[in-house]
Amino acid sequence: MEKLAYFFEHIKPLARTLILAGGLLLFWVLEGVIPLVRMRYHKVRHAGLNIFFTITTIIVNFAFAALIVKASTYGSGHKMGLLYLFPMPMWLFTLAGLMLLDLVSSWFIHWLEHQIKWMWKFHLIHHADMWVDVTTANRHHPGESLFRAVFTLIAVVITGAPLWLVFFYQSLSVLLSQFNHANISLPKWLDRAISWIIVSPDMHKVHHHYTQPLTDTNYGNIFSVWDRVFGTFVYVEDTRTLHYGIDTYPEEKENNKMGPLLKMPFGEYRPPVGGKFREKMETKSL
Repeated sequence: MEKLAYFFEHIKPLARTLILAGGLLLFWVLEGVIPLVRMRYHKVRHAGLNIFFTITTIIVNFAFAALIVKASTYGSGHKMGLLYLFPMPMWLFTLAGLMLLDLVSSWFIHWLEHQIKWMWKFHLIHHADMWVDVTTANRHHPGESLFRAVFTLIAVVITGAPLWLVFFYQSLSVLLSQFNHANISLPKWLDRAISWIIVSPDMHKVHHHYTQPLTDTNYGNIFSVWDRVFGTFVYVEDTRTLHYGIDTYPEEKENNKMGPLLKMPFGEYRPPVGGKFREKMETKSL
């Protein structure tokens, strides 16, 4: 564990970029070898659009980097945060840190985006993707990237996570997000076994079904335990039957072009066609 900590303590921006690019390339290749479904779409054009939003996410994260570094350095230097409530061996410290960072900066903010109308409008462009593949992983509106960066900062403050652990978490988060969004098919027994520990491809594809109630399940990114703990876990036996996208933006001209996607959060709110979510959002005062 000490070698792992040393590596991420001294990791360079180029190495972190290579992790992101390497994951994209790996799962891009696997999508051609073991696809879950054969999607009829222009894969390169689709990737270009989603990579644009990946770049905007990177820019937002860089803007918050200094604050996150300062918070991490101060918290770990003064032993302030949940990770210092009692002594732990290195392996448990690492696991606890990863799980807490994942809970606050991934699961909780993701769940929150589905509960609050104006946040949901920013999150929509991620759900509007009708062809979920590895490039969908970082298809986030710059506004949503801002929310997630803020909650990453909050998570670092709450936990007091040292910098190496923050960098390790962010690298793992990127790779696992690419993994569970990738259009790949694993043996059912393996996917189900994986889903007891981490978010598997089949588990996350359920979240990208076009309508509720499945849209409001399986919020996790790294660890599947949070969805099990909070009662939002659902497993669909045959994910090839799922229909990607979102019922309020079914037209390709709205969900597959940069301009409309950037403007989407600022347009008129469209509640889902049916289900409890519509009733909840129409009656909630925000």
